[in-house]
Amino acid sequence: MTPVLDMRDVSISYRAGGGLRRAVTDVSLSLEAGQTLGLAGESGCGKTTLALSVLRLLPRSARVEGEVLLGGRDVGKLTWGGLRAVRWAGASVVFQGAMHALNPVRTVGDQIAEPIRLHSAERVPTAVLRARVAELLEQVELPVERRDAYPHELSGGQRQRVMIAMALACEPSLIIADEPTTALDVVVQSQVLTLLRNSVARRDVALLVISHDLSVLANTCGRLAVMYQGELVERGRAERLVTSPEHRHTRALATAFPIVGDVSSRRVGEGERSGGADTPRGGAASNGALLSARGVSVSFTDGARIRTRAVSGVDLDVCEDEIVALVGQSGSGKTTLARTLLGLRRPDAGGVSYLGAPLAHTGGGLRAFRRRVQLVLQDPTGALNPRHTVYEAVAEGLRVHGDVVNEGERVRAALEAAELRPAEEFLGRFPHELSGGQRQRVVIAGALVLDPRVLVADEPVASLDATVRGEVLELLLGLRRERGLSTLVITHDLGLAWSIADRVAVMRAGEVVERGPVEQVLTSPEHEYTKALLAAVPVLTRTVT
Repeated sequence: MTPVLDMRDVSISYRAGGGLRRAVTDVSLSLEAGQTLGLAGESGCGKTTLALSVLRLLPRSARVEGEVLLGGRDVGKLTWGGLRAVRWAGASVVFQGAMHALNPVRTVGDQIAEPIRLHSAERVPTAVLRARVAELLEQVELPVERRDAYPHELSGGQRQRVMIAMALACEPSLIIADEPTTALDVVVQSQVLTLLRNSVARRDVALLVISHDLSVLANTCGRLAVMYQGELVERGRAERLVTSPEHRHTRALATAFPIVGDVSSRRVGEGERSGGADTPRGGAASNGALLSARGVSVSFTDGARIRTRAVSGVDLDVCEDEIVALVGQSGSGKTTLARTLLGLRRPDAGGVSYLGAPLAHTGGGLRAFRRRVQLVLQDPTGALNPRHTVYEAVAEGLRVHGDVVNEGERVRAALEAAELRPAEEFLGRFPHELSGGQRQRVVIAGALVLDPRVLVADEPVASLDATVRGEVLELLLGLRRERGLSTLVITHDLGLAWSIADRVAVMRAGEVVERGPVEQVLTSPEHEYTKALLAAVPVLTRTVT
């Protein structure tokens, strides 16, 4: 049987600075109909470059050596017409960022129908197209009426389902899914992975899944291949690779993501833990809290009509020298609550206090508060101005607050505290010259330069690969040890909460449904929603030492 995909000694280089920079070196892989293959590795290891070479989607600066055979045909020798015929119909791609991959000014129905129109020899009647789109939407478990929606009207999981529907539209023999669940919450992630597995089983197509998360790949694919610095360093059955990896990089990937309930995955030692809300500390309110919400409710309105109740009657404390995780699915109200705690939105009911005093909403009081409570945004690329150097990005907070005494020294100290060392090497760089982890550290440095007492970190590692993720989490713990800095981490990742938090609060539909010490809530949950979240977490059984 001819493999659906057969890659033979593929090497890929990019022209840079008058020479060639090797990104992939002598990789050979094959995939037959009905098979699933997971391609794992850190950011920059060459896995996406390798996958994009299958449909010749690489930039002109790329040079591909070796053979890439799709259904027995050498992709490198196809004419433009032949290549156009292969795309969507022979192989299709589910891209990582669905919001960026979809056209914001066209309905999702139009976008699902587009590859069908392009690959039909004759004009397809509108009624036939609408029926086919409805069929595809049903296959990806979306209501048919959503075909008239625009991408911004859908959740992240729904947009990813639209991408899968587009990938299935022309019934290809190969689907390539590039980080299909990155930044999705655990429940939606589980649904998307199940959908991909079912599509393979139902249509007998080949599936290539790219991810830095071994737990995602192990729960989706029968075989795994691991890349490191452009080379294929290990391959085999998924069970063998995650339980008994041989290469050191595979072992590092297998141990990078914490397992909820595994004591060895807890990064917080007993001596580092604060006493929690029952232990008053100097400079805090009488209940030990630095930042508190009491009965906070927030609604989004359209004129006089209430459209959405985002937060409903929430109580939450962040105490001195502790890390609190606020967990829940996308749309549960986590970020809206965080914005309210930061004074970026007024609550409809209830109130926010800092050091026991009600939060000011205008003037000097609010300005002083925002020095002491700083936000770390989820997407460091979007948070940083591409035209500003690292120095300007970190110094911006000082300039906004009119506190520029010893500016250069304080900027360097903040970069050092964020573990960008030596600081002098980073001051003149621009965001595009930094890795994802370095950009996130610059954002953290911009918060630290004002010497805050509380960080509010919104999904701080959602888009980072395994190794960088661990480095950023260690940074947050180090800031807590060295500065006594408290942190409220907003996340859908229960593994992150288990790894670094002292206490956890679980949100559902705007309400906190369960709260308490991490060990108690995540190992012996009482609420059914918490149990459902834990059940959706991919399980990685391992005996890695």
